[in-house]
Amino acid sequence: MNRRSGLFWVELVLGILLIALGVLALAHPTLVLTGMVFLYGIAAVILGVTDLVIYARLSHDFGFGPVISLIAGIVSVMAGVMLLVYPRTGALALTILFPLWFISHCISRLFHLHHLRFFYGGGCTFGIVLNVIGLVLGFLMLMSPLFTLTTLRWLSGLYLILLGIDSALMAFQCNDEWF
Repeated sequence: MNRRSGLFWVELVLGILLIALGVLALAHPTLVLTGMVFLYGIAAVILGVTDLVIYARLSHDFGFGPVISLIAGIVSVMAGVMLLVYPRTGALALTILFPLWFISHCISRLFHLHHLRFFYGGGCTFGIVLNVIGLVLGFLMLMSPLFTLTTLRWLSGLYLILLGIDSALMAFQCNDEWF
């Protein structure tokens, strides 16, 4: 059995945290919005760092191509830190930041999915479908802040669970020779 790399553990822990965060968002509808903002801040920072790690790994082999991962990673980390430092302001800004985070993360994953397929092997159909759905939801939330507020728990909970499943699947598909 191959020794698993550091990226395996990052993706696996990220997947578990995202699934737990999604279940928490669905199970406790009375959570205070600022508490959710804090948890989303942590998730955004972790996703951003993961995008930056992916950028660092892919840029060595592909040059300029995965620069979108760098941009999405920076945006995710900045959004996550802002949510952690200013949770009350973050609750108000969540109607704009959350859709932008969805959009930037989905674009990032779609842009580097074909590069990752080369190293992970196999198809990436689940990732493509998931990120296209995320883009649609992100633009819907961006166009209607009221939609974001009223459906935040359901959309974010289900989407975070799917993101967690996607991260866990990627973790188990990691090719140890590359990492």
